[in-house]
Amino acid sequence: MAESSAISHPPALEVRDLAMHFHVSRGLFGRGAVVRAVDGVSFEIGPDEILGLVGESGSGKSTIGKCVARLLEPTAGQILLNGQDITHLRSAVMRPMRRAMHVVFQDPYSSLNPRMTVGEIVGGPLRHHRLAAGARLQDLVAKGLADVGLRPELRDRYPHQLSGGQRQRVAIARALILRPGLLIADEPLSALDASVQAATINLLLDLHTDLGFACLFITHDLSAAEFLCDRIAVMYLGKIVEVAATERILARPRHPYTQSLLAAVPVPDPDAQRSRRRIVLQGGLPSPLAPPAGCAFHTRCPVAVERCRVEVPPLIELGPGHLAACHLAEPNGAFPDITSTLSPAPTPAPAHGASGCC
Repeated sequence: MAESSAISHPPALEVRDLAMHFHVSRGLFGRGAVVRAVDGVSFEIGPDEILGLVGESGSGKSTIGKCVARLLEPTAGQILLNGQDITHLRSAVMRPMRRAMHVVFQDPYSSLNPRMTVGEIVGGPLRHHRLAAGARLQDLVAKGLADVGLRPELRDRYPHQLSGGQRQRVAIARALILRPGLLIADEPLSALDASVQAATINLLLDLHTDLGFACLFITHDLSAAEFLCDRIAVMYLGKIVEVAATERILARPRHPYTQSLLAAVPVPDPDAQRSRRRIVLQGGLPSPLAPPAGCAFHTRCPVAVERCRVEVPPLIELGPGHLAACHLAEPNGAFPDITSTLSPAPTPAPAHGASGCC
């Protein structure tokens, strides 16, 4: 696979041509239809690398995370964890493999058992795999709570007695209590306030530095991926359309969809924000029940040409470790820039009652 050029060490996770199709019924007589939630996705994550999987809702990001965690049975493709194929392992064989990876889910409240205390929740994986009991278990739970910045006295509380940020820290402590080599973080910031999001990003960075795990970080927020991820893979309608090192993809995105995502990220300078060109994509994400022919993004892309409507663009390497699936992007450096087709953002109208004179 072309993506392997970006990784010099054996991958902690390798996904090859992964597909996840859901068969659903529609119509009066329940005729079958197929939702192509994930359709031929390949990527790798190095042993100490954080890969950000970015895209809008409905792009298939969380479905990939569930397939990797073996919460869903993939339709096709391979999932290799530390070089071992786990794609279709039976539950009994998969059980010891789960020590090597864990998931942090989007909603910390629904992912924690409301009838268990914090101490019972964090110590659950140790008990499940019969790795500790008694005083040893209590010591490891205390250390796990300290690792995520929680006070020891919180171990006797229940999830409803904690704030949202504290609940997510409990979920992170539970996920890392076994020191897994791979962490799957599925939108772990979206249910948190902005200030708590920043603290959680810093916590994940500190834990990654201390423990050295690989991480699949699933998010719709490019600004969060910018601070946390080594590389970013952008998804659209079940496919990866661009992947590169974070600094490279933010400085020079080569796919029009990536450009539109970046244009939606606010900048801290008010003057710069007002002068930015707005990118408003026409229409919504197409239905995975009936994806468009050719490039799936052509129905919303302002620079699409006739070739985009009939031919699926391959994911090709445009530079070292930088891949994009766009007919208009070329390896020699040329690439589409949809901001050139737009006008600057309009100047906001003055507030009611304000005037330009003194």
